[in-house]
Amino acid sequence: MWNELWERYRASTIGIGAGFLLGVIYLFFGFWNMLVFAFIVYAGYYIGSKVDRREPVFPPINGLYQRFLDLAERWRMFR
Repeated sequence: MWNELWERYRASTIGIGAGFLLGVIYLFFGFWNMLVFAFIVYAGYYIGSKVDRREPVFPPINGLYQRFLDLAERWRMFR
């Protein structure tokens, strides 16, 4: 089972492991906030799954800038 996980979902497995390790470090210093721990593990999974699917982890800045320009153009008619 572990070999299949490692072969098929290598980056996701590393992401979950890294998120779990960072979450345990956080819990050691402040165990009262379990939501942050879950978020850190999920963030590791999310980044790892994006890498497994060969997708960009963060959207390109040009696409975000173009979306901003489209919204600015749409709102211009209300001035």
